[in-house]
Amino acid sequence: MPGTIAGHRLTGRTRASEVGSWHDAVAPDGSPSGVLRFDPALLAQPGGRERLVAVVSTDRRLQQSGMAGLLPIHDLVAAGGEIWLITSRRAMPTVADLLTDGGRRPDAGSAATVLVEIAQTLLSVHAAGLSHGALHPGTIIVLEDGAAQLAERGLLEALRGAPASPARDIAAWAELARVLAASWADGPAAGLFDRAASAATTQGLSAARDTLLAGRDMLPAGFTTRQALVETLHWWSMSAVPTSPAPAAPDTGELVTLLHPDGPRAAAAATVHSPANGPGGANGADDVHMRFGPGVPTETTAAQIWRSGRDQQSTVHHPERVGGRPVKQGSARTLAWSGSILVAILVAAAVILIRGCAASGPALAVSGVNVTSPKKVGCDQTATIKARVVTNGGVGSFRYVWLRSDGQKLPEQEQSVQSGAKSVDLPLHWKVTGKGTFKGTATLRVLTATSTGKPVQDKASFTYKC
Repeated sequence: MPGTIAGHRLTGRTRASEVGSWHDAVAPDGSPSGVLRFDPALLAQPGGRERLVAVVSTDRRLQQSGMAGLLPIHDLVAAGGEIWLITSRRAMPTVADLLTDGGRRPDAGSAATVLVEIAQTLLSVHAAGLSHGALHPGTIIVLEDGAAQLAERGLLEALRGAPASPARDIAAWAELARVLAASWADGPAAGLFDRAASAATTQGLSAARDTLLAGRDMLPAGFTTRQALVETLHWWSMSAVPTSPAPAAPDTGELVTLLHPDGPRAAAAATVHSPANGPGGANGADDVHMRFGPGVPTETTAAQIWRSGRDQQSTVHHPERVGGRPVKQGSARTLAWSGSILVAILVAAAVILIRGCAASGPALAVSGVNVTSPKKVGCDQTATIKARVVTNGGVGSFRYVWLRSDGQKLPEQEQSVQSGAKSVDLPLHWKVTGKGTFKGTATLRVLTATSTGKPVQDKASFTYKC
């Protein structure tokens, strides 16, 4: 269907990105969504597709673990040599859109809200051992309620090999603070943003965030309601926004999702669907597990202060006073250092415990694969190919790939196996449409952790007739 990707109807509103082009869209249930078409030239880079899938899968796990602040990902689909990222919220406008627009201008409180929320998201991302890699006004989305979310985390690094680190993110945040100080603020508020930028550069994002919190008296009254920012969004939505003809859906008639759960009860190794059916099906995310250590807090006390609008004097502890008594700066540093040591000890204990549990049983070894399929499939039906991987009951993981006789390339996947599980089911759902006769053969190949040290595989075929 022209202008529809996996059931998401493109509206024609577009904006350019460093990694492709974003399209405003409407989801099958009528809610706003976003679709990013990746630049085919970037996808052609060696290993780019695999790195892209890994980055997007990581963000899905972060979001499912409770981390807020990243533009929520709905799916990553491929067809006809192209890859599309689908988000469950709109991907426009960005802060860059509001900065370059010659109409209504948000106030200093709007700028402070954006800076605090982006700082909090970056702190959570960095705590997970990751970085954004391309932070600038064009990768910050302003939602309908005025909340700010980060888009395109890790995508530029994955596709272009661009360097990324928390230090680069911090420098980019400081530059963002200076840009907003010059564009959306003046007087004391502009000075506050400049001080926050300096704090970020010298002391980190936590100090920068706390600088903004401590200076909230310099911001417009009632700014926590985001009213000025929401009014700007309404003005922007009614203004002339760049549009282009909606691109046609790939003419292959099929889209394959590239995001797959990796839990031991994963329902499918791949889900192929037509654009009209949407990306649903068995490829759910109920068994996706978080793998970033002891966890990342989704909201700090600072974020709660900002949203609630409480007076910072009763909730922000200044270094010169603790419990109502003056203390030396060295004491605050000692407390912070002690807290860091405690966190390090807890993390080390968790790692030792996990390794000890893993060592308590035999290592995983795959001894065989059995693949079966229906004999016949009728018009526009989905063939469910069943596969059972037999193991020795050990704990570990193995890598596998589904091979299809129609040439459709599916990515390699990694499957975790819990101790005591003697088998793992990995079904494949193969959608076929159109008139004619077709014989499909699906092969499941286990690449690692086999008892012989060599890949093992099995295959099955079905006949499609319509």
